[in-house]
Amino acid sequence: MKQSTFNAGTVLFAGAMLFSTATASLAGAQDYEFQAVQTEIKQGPGSTVSVRLVDKRTGKAVPDAVIFTTRMDMAPDGMETMTTTVDPTTSAEPGVYAFTTNLSMEGGWRFQVAAKVQGEPDTVKGEVVLKAIP
Repeated sequence: MKQSTFNAGTVLFAGAMLFSTATASLAGAQDYEFQAVQTEIKQGPGSTVSVRLVDKRTGKAVPDAVIFTTRMDMAPDGMETMTTTVDPTTSAEPGVYAFTTNLSMEGGWRFQVAAKVQGEPDTVKGEVVLKAIP
């Protein structure tokens, strides 16, 4: 019967590879955040809301993300069921994503957004609080 032998160096190398793979997989959705370009927005139809998607590890804006979910509501003022539509519009600045909405009332609005970032398996989700002003 043949005895199996193992090399301690091989075991250490395999362990190091597992550790480095686990470390690499820790990079993900938590490394990104959405930031409001402006927190005070003119109240009314045709209001433009812009958010910047930032890689927190580098501090740089992230261009070419695919925004697939948006929601605008008045949760900051206790009216989460008060919602309005959000439509994407163009932005001249890479990493800044602009939307047109109708902030029908003055006060606090919450903008929730979800995106896919190239190379990241997880969905990046965020929210910013805005204030509609006259």
